[in-house]
Amino acid sequence: MSVPPSPTADATSKTWSMSDLLVLTKFRLSALVIVTTFVGFWLRVGWQFDGWLMFHTILGSSLAAFGAGVFNQLMEIEPDSRMTRTADRPLPSGRISPSAAFGIGWLLSSFALIHLVAKVNFEAAALTALTLAVYLFIYTPLKKQSPTNTLVGAVSGALPPLIGWAGAAGPVIGSAPQVRWQLLLEPGAIYLFALLFLWQLPHFLAINWMYRDEYRRGGFVMLANDDEAGVRTSKHALAYSIATLLLMFYPVQQGLVITWLFLPLALILAGWLCKLALVFQKNPERVTARKLFFCTLMYLPAILIVTTLAWKR
Repeated sequence: MSVPPSPTADATSKTWSMSDLLVLTKFRLSALVIVTTFVGFWLRVGWQFDGWLMFHTILGSSLAAFGAGVFNQLMEIEPDSRMTRTADRPLPSGRISPSAAFGIGWLLSSFALIHLVAKVNFEAAALTALTLAVYLFIYTPLKKQSPTNTLVGAVSGALPPLIGWAGAAGPVIGSAPQVRWQLLLEPGAIYLFALLFLWQLPHFLAINWMYRDEYRRGGFVMLANDDEAGVRTSKHALAYSIATLLLMFYPVQQGLVITWLFLPLALILAGWLCKLALVFQKNPERVTARKLFFCTLMYLPAILIVTTLAWKR
């Protein structure tokens, strides 16, 4: 990966702070990786977990997420400099030089993969490498080419719980297969991947539509760019919200959860999501898109808590 030139003339003359480092690593967004990796690990083993194995799994996944955030911003210095909401980030503002950021990203990502191979297992490391590859080499370039980038980005965002799920399996023991891809076909893994994938779509579609002028200015090709009336964007958001609601029947059908505890609460939460998506579809305005966005922020932790409480051990 080549390091893009900084748009700011004298980057090294400016000082940077810990808050700049947090922004550079997209710490708040990466916190989602920590939570979903933990949930994936916990749901597979429950109380019979290895504390150090969990720690190493979450550490490796989190460091990779930090590294991905750094490389993503390295690849988008010029577009970020044109958008009001991102122009003050450490790289476009020049507070951190591209060469320093490249070193930080490389150290974080490489250490994460090596750590997962050494302390967890090959499957968790491979899924982490896949997450990095999809996010950096498919999703990020695709943002300037096709609105399907949102779907690809949702794939990379749905992999962290699978890293936790695979990590919980621990290292290979004895004559077991060296690569246990069947872990990804277990019903619990499928549910977690689908949940994270579908949740991201109304979440990011709401953001895309609210900030469509910014995305156009940055040169990003998003579904909402030419959708001033919000008709197309809101229809997609509603469709994915309905799909999220239908997904709630899958863990029940697979016997993964205690039905009476999970299903009523899960349907209420997903119904709330669908209601606000429907309001956005009937009246596509910034206020309705914003309500849908904030609903998604509350929906994910709520459904993860419900899932965890109702999960059968």
